Amino acid sequence: MAQAYSAGLTVTDSIVLKKDRILPLKGTVKVKKGDKVKAEDLVAETLLPGKVVPFNLANKLGVPPNFVKEYIKIKAGDELKKGQVIAESKGFFGLFKTSIKSPIDGEVENISNITGQLLLREPRIPVQIKAFIDGLVVEVIENEGVIIENKSAYVQGIFGIGGETTGKLKVLAESPDEIIEAKKIDDSCKDKIIVSGSMVTYDVIKKAQNVGVGGIITGGIDDRDLKKLLGYNIGVAITGHEDIGITIVVTEGFGKIKMANKTFELLKKFDGHKTSIHGKTQIRAGVMRPEIIIPIKFKEEELKVPKEHMPTLEIGTTIRVIRQPNFGVIGKVTGLPEKLTKVESETLVRILEAKLENGQKVTIPRANVEVIEE
Repeated sequence: MAQAYSAGLTVTDSIVLKKDRILPLKGTVKVKKGDKVKAEDLVAETLLPGKVVPFNLANKLGVPPNFVKEYIKIKAGDELKKGQVIAESKGFFGLFKTSIKSPIDGEVENISNITGQLLLREPRIPVQIKAFIDGLVVEVIENEGVIIENKSAYVQGIFGIGGETTGKLKVLAESPDEIIEAKKIDDSCKDKIIVSGSMVTYDVIKKAQNVGVGGIITGGIDDRDLKKLLGYNIGVAITGHEDIGITIVVTEGFGKIKMANKTFELLKKFDGHKTSIHGKTQIRAGVMRPEIIIPIKFKEEELKVPKEHMPTLEIGTTIRVIRQPNFGVIGKVTGLPEKLTKVESETLVRILEAKLENGQKVTIPRANVEVIEE
């Protein structure tokens, strides 16, 4: 067999990307097809409905529900200000009136003459979608969003936390296996995307948060530091929504793991360039990977997105080992024996032969590697 399929990550200094920028509800698109946009440009916006607040007006007035209509001063659809009088009893001879005021800013959703209840709705929540990447608007989906394309240097990570952020790339590590110290982070790192080496520690993350660093790219991270940072274990849920003021993209895995040479050299090459990253990660159905996107100049005719394909294992393919004892180590495939081989667990599996970066020649089950697409 000449080749086989395997899970893979992409690391490349030139790729055509397509990004959907879609609203959660129908709204307004702010750009048109053919527009060139910057990462920070607003491309679409909408308003999400506010929280519904039940309000027992009959109880507040001390009257039967069917009497509420005689005292109410508002109607469904009216806007409200907190403290605004919404109902008032007549009192005795014009005295001893009871005034009921709105508990919120918002609007009147519904008035029930049967239950005497009001449904009030808090103010609508604005949702704005930015381009996230510099690029070209190639399609507009009416009332929903846009599709943006560009040409970029591109790295997929293993794991991440935090949402989308953009800033200039600043490589602090001098080698892919360095663990940077907190003292390396100063005011010059504010709003930047900084690059560590084999690991980022809790102290470095906290210093980065205090300085106002936009994001951190690192080879590895200690899961205990992650729990200390977030206050809880991540588990298998979707990440990327953490509100910690910083985004972290891990390129190799958990623990101290040297960043792949190719990844580190690519980041060094684009030191100082505008970079977009996000930490969204999902390992179940609908896999999502954190991404590092560094836009490069392009001509419109170059924007031809290649057809999606399954990563393949073949002689010469770059791989990363994803199981012990060589977890995280990069290598090249040197052989793909077809015959099933009995492994330590005594199961029969297909294996591959590889030469690792450290010169070691190994035989590994194919399920224990992932392809690094170039």
